[in-house]
Amino acid sequence: MIIHKNILACTAALALGAAPLTAAAQDFINILTGGTSGVYYPVGGAMSKIYTDGIPDAKTQVQATKASVENLNLLQQGKGEIGFALGDSVKFAVEGDAEAGFPQPLDKLRGISAIYPNYIQIVATKDSGIETLEDLKGKALSVGAPKSGTELNARAILEAAGMSYDDLGKVEYLPFAESVELMKNRQLDATLQSAGLGVASLKDLSTAVDIKVVAVPTEIAEKLGAPYIAETIPAETYDGQTEDVATVAVINYLVTSSEVSDDLAYQMTKLLYDNLDTLKASHAATADMDVQNALQGMPVPLHPGAQRYYDEVGVKAE
Repeated sequence: MIIHKNILACTAALALGAAPLTAAAQDFINILTGGTSGVYYPVGGAMSKIYTDGIPDAKTQVQATKASVENLNLLQQGKGEIGFALGDSVKFAVEGDAEAGFPQPLDKLRGISAIYPNYIQIVATKDSGIETLEDLKGKALSVGAPKSGTELNARAILEAAGMSYDDLGKVEYLPFAESVELMKNRQLDATLQSAGLGVASLKDLSTAVDIKVVAVPTEIAEKLGAPYIAETIPAETYDGQTEDVATVAVINYLVTSSEVSDDLAYQMTKLLYDNLDTLKASHAATADMDVQNALQGMPVPLHPGAQRYYDEVGVKAE
């Protein structure tokens, strides 16, 4: 009888070991995004629906955060399963750049996918008289939440233009929506927002007051180098913007943690690309997402689960 029970126990264990890997009831997917008026948040909402529908019994949550820097630190601490981050923030996180908000290198970060570029969008009120980057001197500018990805971009842009916060009349460290409210009330001259094109906050601003989208010249992009690239904000992206405007952009990435199982990382990656229509419907910024660009400039080691998916579809790193 004892032998019989042992055989049954061994048989059951082998059966469990041979069972296909699927998301179990305890799988929890916390999606780390950004402010509710940015692009990360609505795209994160679409991802939540995709994962809820596609992974049986998985529980998903969309968490609003201060975006890139906070997201990467939360992933390192095991407080999220997938998060959005700007490429330069990811690079600083891996290196352990204290000035950027990473006192120690974050060694648990793993890549899922490149998604879309963030455009550095500097928008001023027409009344401010700001026409160029140089005109920001002596003016009140919001540069995003302290040590956010946007704020790191602001420091880089100003430095490349031969300026610093000391040249500004006033520096506000505010999220997108709060910056816009101050501009509507004539308490702020301009805002620098690193986001996808057509971000809700700037659309709101452009319908409320007359604006000027300030160009970031191509030579700034050349001076900054990777991960910055020269880009254009097309005419009519915002009300009153009648011409194309030169700027720089940084690629956004979806990042996970080494603590996330290979199977869950695989499913999170595969479901993204199996449901691109749903993702693209969430925000215009994702319109050009393509699996062929998923590994473009990946600044962190790829998660083995994501690698498994890209191997299946024949996508290789550059």
